[in-house]
Amino acid sequence: MRSFMASVVLAGLLLGGTGAFAQAPAPTPAPKVVVTIKPVHSLVLQVMGDTGTPGLIVSGAASPHSYALKPSDAKMLADADLVFRVSEAVEPFTAKALKNLKKGAVVSLLDAPGMGLLKGRNDPNFEKHAHVKADRHGHDHDHGKSESAIDGHVWLDPANAAVMVDHIAERLAAKDPSRAATYKANAAQAKERIGDLERELEASLKPVAGRPYVVFHDAYQYFEARFGLTPVGAVTINPEVPPSGKRLAALRDKIAKLGASCIFSEPNFEAKVVQVVAEGSKARSAQLDPEAATLQPGPDLYAMLLRNMAQSMRTCLLPAS
Repeated sequence: MRSFMASVVLAGLLLGGTGAFAQAPAPTPAPKVVVTIKPVHSLVLQVMGDTGTPGLIVSGAASPHSYALKPSDAKMLADADLVFRVSEAVEPFTAKALKNLKKGAVVSLLDAPGMGLLKGRNDPNFEKHAHVKADRHGHDHDHGKSESAIDGHVWLDPANAAVMVDHIAERLAAKDPSRAATYKANAAQAKERIGDLERELEASLKPVAGRPYVVFHDAYQYFEARFGLTPVGAVTINPEVPPSGKRLAALRDKIAKLGASCIFSEPNFEAKVVQVVAEGSKARSAQLDPEAATLQPGPDLYAMLLRNMAQSMRTCLLPAS
């Protein structure tokens, strides 16, 4: 009798209502995620971990400010469950492309709670703003301003990257609750790495904090404020518009007057302009890559981007031994 009852119980466990073997429910598919630019893509990769691989729109050396969507990009965006971007002002190509996505599918990280935001500087002669040391809560938090009034290069401050990682994890968890614990754990690990990176860069950049320099365009104030650096001007406010001869002459005078020891170019724009500015001065030149144009996408890209910037500044601003 006991043997018969055991057989009945076993049969009940193995057989479904139609006589088939019972199966565990299939795991919920991970959401389709798309990211606009490489620095943010790196952060999303870290949060998603093994759950899936987000698509990337601006994958090459193009600038997000002037990027033109390809048909394959438009399809990827249209099929996405979540799209992470910085803002419409930073990635103008998203303005029309994301209009028809479901409510909540577009995540603008500029709006993440706790972000430290800085107003854009509209004057290339911004030495009066130089050497502004900001603590972790020391930025402007002026959400009443339009996006275009805010400097959008928020990822260059590691403190903002940590805030973005938390927000990315929250939005992924809301879309995919079954993996919420994984996203949260991955975000915690990513924030720990970002904290280590910030301390590393503080030590690396401390020797160059008081040395004046000129950048190609004003894209670095989050990095400068976080690490107490001393910019004295930019070749141009709008990198898409070549500076006038008058502007270049005025900048050469400033370099001589202020003793700027370095002029930084960017990989996306013509380096000859920087060479013209440096003519007749003792200023050295080097390259900064704020949008990771020269780097391959991946989870390690974010740390490599900031390390490369710090190393380029040290190499150019420290006197040769």
